[in-house]
Amino acid sequence: MAEAPLVGILGGMGPAATVDFYSKLIAATPASTDQEHLRVMIWADPSVPDRSRAITGGGEDPTPQLVAGAQQLKDAGAAFYVVTCNGAHAFLPRVREQVDLEYLSIVEVTAEHLSALPYVSSAGLLATDATLTAGLYQESLAASNITPVLPDAAGQHAVMEAIYAVKAGSLTAEQERALVEVAETLVDAGADVIVAACTEIPLALSAEESPRPLVDPSILLANQVVQKAASLAS
Repeated sequence: MAEAPLVGILGGMGPAATVDFYSKLIAATPASTDQEHLRVMIWADPSVPDRSRAITGGGEDPTPQLVAGAQQLKDAGAAFYVVTCNGAHAFLPRVREQVDLEYLSIVEVTAEHLSALPYVSSAGLLATDATLTAGLYQESLAASNITPVLPDAAGQHAVMEAIYAVKAGSLTAEQERALVEVAETLVDAGADVIVAACTEIPLALSAEESPRPLVDPSILLANQVVQKAASLAS
C-alpha cells in the first residue's frame, strides 16, 4: 500500500490558532481509528515577525522565516502545506519563489466557497490590519462579484484589540462584546455573512454570537486539505 501523503502545516502565527486549525482538521477527517487520520507535520514558529507591523508599519519582513519553515516541511516530505495565518498569505508568493512546494490558500478557498452561495452578494471582513491593507480578501471576493464590507477605523481598532488579546490569552468579555458590535455594524452596512478572516477571530466570536452566518475559513481550509490528501492517496 502506498504511503499516505504528508500534510504540512506552517503555524505558530499564533499558537492558539494553530491548535484550533489542527482540531478542525481532525474533525473534518472521516476517520474512525487513529490510522485513518492524516499524516501531518506542524512547523510552529511563533517567532515569525508580526505580519501586520511588517505590512502597515515597516516592521521586520517575515519572509525569511516563512521560507525556512516551508523548507522544513518540504525536507520532511510534505506533499503540500497550509499556513494558519491569513496575513502571512501576503508573503507566500515570495516564499513559493524560493521553496518549490505547493500551498493551499485559505483566502482562495474562502472566496470559492462564498461564490457558490447564491444568497451572498456582500461579506463583512473581520481581519487584521495586514490582511485588509494587503487587500487579500477584497481582491478575491471582488473577482467573485462579492462586495467586501470593512469596519470603520474605530471598529478595526476593536478587532485588532480582540485579536491581540487572543494571542496573549487575555481576551475579556468586554472585548468579545465589542467584536460582536463590529460584526453588527458590518451587517448594518449590508453584509450577508461575516467572514472570520483572521484565525484568531473564531476564538473570540462564536457562530451563535454572530449577527449573520459566521464563515470560518479555517474550517473551509481543513475540508480542502482532507479532499486534496484523499485525491493524492487515490
